[in-house]
Amino acid sequence: MILGPPPPSSPTNGAGVTLDHLFRYAALQRPDALALIDPPNRTAFTAGAPRALTYREADRAITAIAARLRGLGLSTDQIVGIQLPNTVEGVLALFGVLRAGLIASPLPLLWRRRDCTAAMTATAARALISTTRIGAADHGEIAMSTASDAFTIGHICMFGGSDDDGVVALDGALIEAAPAFTPLNRGKDAALHLAAITWDVDARRLLPVARSHVELIMAGFEVMLEGRFAAQGAILSSLCLGSFAAIATSLATWLLMRGTLVLHHPFDPTVMRRQIRDHKCGVVILPGALAVRCAAAGMFADSAVNNVVAVWRAPERLATCPKWPAVSPALMDVTVFGETALFAATRGADGKYAGIKPGARRAPAGGAQAPGLIEAVRTPEGTLAVRGPMVPNHPFPGAEPGAEARSCDDYGFVDTGYPCRFAPGSGTLVITGPQAGVVSVGGYRFVLSTLQETISQIEAGAMIAAFPDGLTGQRIAGIAGKREDVQDTLARLGHSPLVVDAFRQRRISDAARSAA
Repeated sequence: MILGPPPPSSPTNGAGVTLDHLFRYAALQRPDALALIDPPNRTAFTAGAPRALTYREADRAITAIAARLRGLGLSTDQIVGIQLPNTVEGVLALFGVLRAGLIASPLPLLWRRRDCTAAMTATAARALISTTRIGAADHGEIAMSTASDAFTIGHICMFGGSDDDGVVALDGALIEAAPAFTPLNRGKDAALHLAAITWDVDARRLLPVARSHVELIMAGFEVMLEGRFAAQGAILSSLCLGSFAAIATSLATWLLMRGTLVLHHPFDPTVMRRQIRDHKCGVVILPGALAVRCAAAGMFADSAVNNVVAVWRAPERLATCPKWPAVSPALMDVTVFGETALFAATRGADGKYAGIKPGARRAPAGGAQAPGLIEAVRTPEGTLAVRGPMVPNHPFPGAEPGAEARSCDDYGFVDTGYPCRFAPGSGTLVITGPQAGVVSVGGYRFVLSTLQETISQIEAGAMIAAFPDGLTGQRIAGIAGKREDVQDTLARLGHSPLVVDAFRQRRISDAARSAA
């Protein structure tokens, strides 16, 4: 499925290279090198012992998963939802979906029945891949409930040893011999085909964002080239694969480097320190504010870490971000604008965030021959607009009218919705606030008006509001006369734990109360 012609700024060479092509090339070059390494503490949050797979072993498992999906009768370009923790299964499942000629739709881990059902219904998903447990949550039950509500889902596939009737067990695909299976050949335009659907919101609703292989690969190039990552190195990533930012910074860069991807399920500092040292990780990928705190705590001291990638999902927080310690490894800020685009910029010797320069940005910065991967302008309305080969320009087919993530102008610029201003003296663009009507808590985004409407229906006079937070960008706090009743109702309706837990807060500060 090709969404439409690429914008003029997109590269035309290499249009046949997909994410799976990159993986198979790495497997051909380095079959016995370690490709994927599980968190050593995985039994603490999900089923199964920790695994470490070579490229040869991972390739076999991907083929086995693809064959099972095709064996279910799924047709080319049908949608498969994926909700898995940050383990090898999450990576293998995504590549199994792609190798089968299907389209992956990774779902955020803290989504529950309500959001999962809305997403799967909006895209007419035909299957859902999950696991029996993530932390204390019964994800087997979440998957079953989602399938019962999203009538298009015909198959539930499960890791973790599920024996429920009607569930397709996938654990055997990790150990069985590779079946006879030929990956779909899409021809010379393979990279222009739709690879994944991730999920954004605007001030009104949830939005499917359709992305081709080339868009995801170009975003990976932005990060890898800016960081000058060494080929075949080890990358540790704490980002779960439920977003464009995670796929680009973790998966795409790993494939381009043909290295080892060390997975960390967020967040245990002792375990992370051990992983960094045991696997000699040269690159560590963390949420932005957490990266700064880890550096201050000495997380990267006496290690092989050369680059810390700080992923900022609340870009307005960068204007007040502390300096990066001079004694630490190099820091790359990856500024993320929802599911639309990202900018990667390495901090200079002064340790300060450099901001976003208008015009075409090249990676690495200052490279005269470097490719232009993203371009920024300030719109007349005072928001940031972007264009480039990583920026999605077409809505998902079948989505309701107007359901594209952001409007696209005649020049190919897509409005991110983030307000910005020019910094005095430097001419760079600084993000001054979040998108109007959208709450961003870590990597999770909510429509504030919809939340308030739901809560008002549960209890008259109950309120929910968003406040700045130094670690997660924003936080939400709720006020209700009967907090426990509101929590129980929200949980029963299938809302995210972040929304449910907002009503556990018994007291809020005077400033927060005034803001509410």
